[in-house]
Amino acid sequence: MEVSQTTLRCSPIPTVSKPQSPTPTPLTPQSKPFLLSSLAPLVLAVTLSSPLPSRAVPFPQSLAPPFPSSTPYMQSQKLQLGLENGKIRPCPSTNPGCISTNPNSSSFAFPWMIPDNYSENVIQNLRDAILKTQKNVKFKVDEETPNGHYLQAEVDGGFERDFMEFLVKTDVVTFRSMATKVTYIYPFTTAVGDSKGQVKRVNRIREELGWYAPSFESMGESD
Repeated sequence: MEVSQTTLRCSPIPTVSKPQSPTPTPLTPQSKPFLLSSLAPLVLAVTLSSPLPSRAVPFPQSLAPPFPSSTPYMQSQKLQLGLENGKIRPCPSTNPGCISTNPNSSSFAFPWMIPDNYSENVIQNLRDAILKTQKNVKFKVDEETPNGHYLQAEVDGGFERDFMEFLVKTDVVTFRSMATKVTYIYPFTTAVGDSKGQVKRVNRIREELGWYAPSFESMGESD
């Protein structure tokens, strides 16, 4: 009995090589532009999404908010002196210590009338009467204008200095007498005071001159 011999041939087992980590490629000068260009959109996006530092931008002078000057107290501190359209100005609404011959004033006073037979120097006599009846008088303006002779004087008031303005035109004298110190009591926004002191002041000057001033009472008697 013959036994056949079979030859077994085994194929060699393939060798599995261990994967090697890739060798880092050095960054060459040629690769820098590519890296920067790839990061540019990211940098731009971060810049646009980040809040910008705030910087105070001043208002133009013409657009400045009017808050400080809008309060009655601040308005009362800005005195407007001199003629307005050739006439004595009215009393400001923020100053109760004022009288004016301007009919737009809440505290109205009648103009003075110079007698027809008055032959003396009107302006000089007016200056003398102010010096005689008022304290620490300083004449600020004394000038002839197309609308008459304008005289402005600064005198002692109840608290501070007061202003008196006169406009003499032929035989009529218009005027304004105004306190520069306006008192406000917190939290009220209406000034405290009245015009009685100013009325007494101008009446002393008029009586010293001997000039005439009409009144509502005299108008009622003539009727």
